[in-house]
Amino acid sequence: MDDLDRALINRLQDGLPLVDRPFAAVGAELGLGEDDVVARVRAMVEGGLLTRFGPMYHAERMGGGLTLAALKVPAEDFERVAGIVNALPEVAHNYARDHELNMWFVLATETPERVAGAIAEIEAATGLEVFNFPKQAEYYLDLRFTA
Repeated sequence: MDDLDRALINRLQDGLPLVDRPFAAVGAELGLGEDDVVARVRAMVEGGLLTRFGPMYHAERMGGGLTLAALKVPAEDFERVAGIVNALPEVAHNYARDHELNMWFVLATETPERVAGAIAEIEAATGLEVFNFPKQAEYYLDLRFTA
């Protein structure tokens, strides 16, 4: 990661401007062209420096539901279960962990009530208990990189 990547990551954490060409606007702030901004973000995602690049939605503020959930999946069944979990449109992302609860995922649903339904579907399809960890408080950590 070079100084421009650090500056770009820092800038993008503040959000994209609501203009016709947001990447051009961000690029202008940093002395980069629009194509350079897009290429740098793409390279950081493809290289694994960033795990994802996309919007962050507050599901609850939009009338939806959100929860962190986990499963205890036998190692030999992990890929099958991951396929089932990831097939649900409500699953925002999924992580493997070296822990007794070895599969963690976030459910973002259209309504708060749908969280229970999605959990029930996963349990029925996998035969495994879903451990539900609903958010009790929200914290915001602002990670910034120095040059």
